[in-house]
Amino acid sequence: MHEDWQWVEAIMPQMVTKLTSRFRILQGVANLQPVGRRTLATNLACSERTVRTTTDALASLGYIQMSVKGMQVTAAGQRVLQGLAPVMNDLAGRQQREQTLAQQLDIAHCTIVPGDSTAANGSLNAMAQAANRVLTDEMPTGHSTVAVMGGHTLAAVAQALTPALSINRQLLFVPARGGVGESPAIQANTVAAEMAQQTNSDFRQLYVPEQLTTATYKPLFAEPAIHEVLQLIGQSNVVIHGIGQAFAMAKRRKMAPHVIADLAAAHAVGEAFGYFYDAEGHVVSRFPRIGLEIGDLAAKQLVIAVAGGAEKGTAIAAYMRLAPAQTWLITDEGAADFVLKK
Repeated sequence: MHEDWQWVEAIMPQMVTKLTSRFRILQGVANLQPVGRRTLATNLACSERTVRTTTDALASLGYIQMSVKGMQVTAAGQRVLQGLAPVMNDLAGRQQREQTLAQQLDIAHCTIVPGDSTAANGSLNAMAQAANRVLTDEMPTGHSTVAVMGGHTLAAVAQALTPALSINRQLLFVPARGGVGESPAIQANTVAAEMAQQTNSDFRQLYVPEQLTTATYKPLFAEPAIHEVLQLIGQSNVVIHGIGQAFAMAKRRKMAPHVIADLAAAHAVGEAFGYFYDAEGHVVSRFPRIGLEIGDLAAKQLVIAVAGGAEKGTAIAAYMRLAPAQTWLITDEGAADFVLKK
């Protein structure tokens, strides 16, 4: 395919550059909409003049619309993005990079989106949109129970889902773990409910505290309401989760100073499903929580991990030593570049 594009460029110089620029800006509008030209130019690190010229052209073609709120992609623009995505991915060599990253991490698939979500002007929207596409393409038809974790990244994914996901599907969203105790907006319960609302689907809630002693949480399994939801979580065939940096997660969960000191002494770099692990993927600490364990993921039909940013590169790479082989990682260039250079 790359050789084919060389001949296109030979007979029509600058065509590939122009195509790439228009696609990138249209994609930028889709990820940030509604968005103004100045914000878009800053996010894409290009001049306002380029953005103005290109968006005027895209608007004249009917691919974006402009309003006082900012620019938004039209239905025709979305179709163009979806249709051109495979072509542009091949042109940019992203598919090869995705395969290389998946092989290096020893997992089934990777999707890499542009940008660095942890940078000062970064955004989670591109990864969220990619998660929606992967779910739409890969989730089986019929009934699926989808177990979801909490966190800022998963909250963004929830906002990106659309009713189209539930076409020919009956979806039930459940929290993958107990999580009352975090900020309400990013609790797994809230994320599951938002995903259900966005897709016109059903959901169940699991109201248990984030941190419990073993003696406290075991009797909760006998509570009928909790037992029912735990059964649904156990029967889930799709799991969507994030990956956290160890000390950011410890702080978010208000862990005691001596616990954080122990994590530091153990060289913890990341956290997922209540497991803290070091750079080699060795579990250094585990905090009991009700719900899915990492070991449960191997039996799930589709496991999607959504995490990006160069700052999370070490945590992402280390977690993949624990992840099941069928994991589909959705990440960004910031994290991908960090991992591939290791």
